[in-house]
Amino acid sequence: MAFAPKIVKPTGQPDESRLRKEEEAVKKKAAAETMILAEERAYREGTVSIKDIIAPSAFNVETGFVKLGDIFCRTIFVITYPRYISVGWSSPILNMSVTMDIGMFFYPVKSAIILKQLRNKVGALEAQINADAEKGAPRDPIRETALRDIEELRDNLTQGTEHFFQFAFYVTVYAKTKEELDQTCEDIENVFGGKLIYSRKVFYQSEQGFNSTLPLCNDEIAVAFNMNSSPIAASFPFISAELTSDDGILYGINRHNNSLILFDRFSLQNANMVVFATSGAGKSYAIKLEILRTMMMGTDIIVIDPEMEYKHLCDAVGGTYINISLSSESKVNPFDLPRPVGQEISVDDIIRGAVITVKGLLRIMLGGLTTEQDSIIDRALIETYAKKDITPDADLTKVTPPIMQDLEEILEGMEGSNELVLKLKKFTEGTFSGLFNSPTNVDVKNQLVVFSVRDLEDELRPLAIYAIVNYIWNVVRSERKKRILAIDEAWWLMQHEDSARFIFALVKRCRKYFLGVTTITQDVNDFLRSQYGQAIVTNSALQLLLRQSPAAIDLVQKVFILTEGEKYLLLESAVGEGIFFAGNKHAAIKVVASYTEDQIVTTNPQQLLDIEAAKKEFEKENQ
Repeated sequence: MAFAPKIVKPTGQPDESRLRKEEEAVKKKAAAETMILAEERAYREGTVSIKDIIAPSAFNVETGFVKLGDIFCRTIFVITYPRYISVGWSSPILNMSVTMDIGMFFYPVKSAIILKQLRNKVGALEAQINADAEKGAPRDPIRETALRDIEELRDNLTQGTEHFFQFAFYVTVYAKTKEELDQTCEDIENVFGGKLIYSRKVFYQSEQGFNSTLPLCNDEIAVAFNMNSSPIAASFPFISAELTSDDGILYGINRHNNSLILFDRFSLQNANMVVFATSGAGKSYAIKLEILRTMMMGTDIIVIDPEMEYKHLCDAVGGTYINISLSSESKVNPFDLPRPVGQEISVDDIIRGAVITVKGLLRIMLGGLTTEQDSIIDRALIETYAKKDITPDADLTKVTPPIMQDLEEILEGMEGSNELVLKLKKFTEGTFSGLFNSPTNVDVKNQLVVFSVRDLEDELRPLAIYAIVNYIWNVVRSERKKRILAIDEAWWLMQHEDSARFIFALVKRCRKYFLGVTTITQDVNDFLRSQYGQAIVTNSALQLLLRQSPAAIDLVQKVFILTEGEKYLLLESAVGEGIFFAGNKHAAIKVVASYTEDQIVTTNPQQLLDIEAAKKEFEKENQ
């Protein structure tokens, strides 16, 4: 019996109208989304993105360089290295004051692959050496050295103490002109060549070279050199600056790595030092710390103090404080000669040198000299010394130097000197008569001697400092002894050519007499714009730069060849922080002091008031 299948109509099946409605809804939604995307795209086209900001206005690829807008750039790659490379071999390149990008790529290679190739290489070298020996040929040092190196490398790779890499090193240089680019690239290749590292400039790969030094980790040049771990480690670009010696005093803390900056300034090519900083940056604090620590090494210190900043230090260590003023009892005679003179310098030369020095002082005192007046003063000075029996055949240990009054008396008897005598009377009978018209009566036998010129008028300070430095120079030449002369606010002497020339001559010659001159100034522009100021910097082995003003930083950067990073470090440094130069090395420094040292050398007015208050309280309790 057969049954026909029963056809059941499914329930809930949508009709055609419902399907049509759903299709229209989908189409409307798609159209809406398309409209939103179009509007969003239009919005984004009108906004500025990061790519818009950093992208150059144009990008032109040439065979040997790439031009980014107005900037030219070229990539240099290293192709081979010598047998030995020193640690930090890339530092001369990294420290060059040019804009550049560095790219380094390290590709690890499995030791098994290298060991197999080295085994084949050893076999080939041994076979060649044995063949040469059988033929009676002379030994080949190059092959023998290569064999020893390969055997050592095989041992290290097998023991796991060394690993093998392929190393790529690229430098992309930027310049404003094509000529500057060529010169900079030549300089870099010369630095590489001096270390027996051979390099090449990209050719028909300018864009690939530029891309290879971008921070994208794309090596599009692919020029690598086989290296093991040790030379790879020597290629590490960030080297801490070490600036220390086995003896000397502590100047501060190395801010690069917190090591100590220890130096004996007398161990360098000269013992001179310059200190540049703005007011309140800590320059006097740093120098007083150096004085305090140097005294412990047995060195004599002489200071010229224009603002009475060294009085507290001088009293604390039992030094001699000499106040030079119009009413002071302490006098310095500019006509003084060196005390007991050795046989290496004739008396005639001593007298002539004294005449030249005093004549330089008179030029400043009298406001300049004409040619005729210069000749008159020259003759008058020789006669003034002769009046006191100071002649080429005299014994300088038994004579008494003349004073300004003696020069005036000689000039009064000379024809054409009326104007000179009139100007000179101000220093012998007038307002300024208490300054240079008396014999020297100061004593500099103490280990620390401070000359203060604070109470002098601004007009007289350069004259007094000139006379004091001349007196100190005479003392130094009389006896060779390790000494330091610190001249604070040295820009006073740079205002006049004669005093600037005298200080420059002193800085050049002082090394022969075991003297180191410390020149301190806050008026950097006036000092460095003087030809003698720049020469003083050149003849100073130690240089300390603390915080600088924006007005002077460009000149400081040019003179000391600072990088942009070092320039901004000096602009933003805190008190007592800066850059310390010793010969060809330099490092960022932070001057630090112990509590006791700080109490002695501080120049903070509030600290000084607190110290005075504590001292009075202590004295009151002990009464």
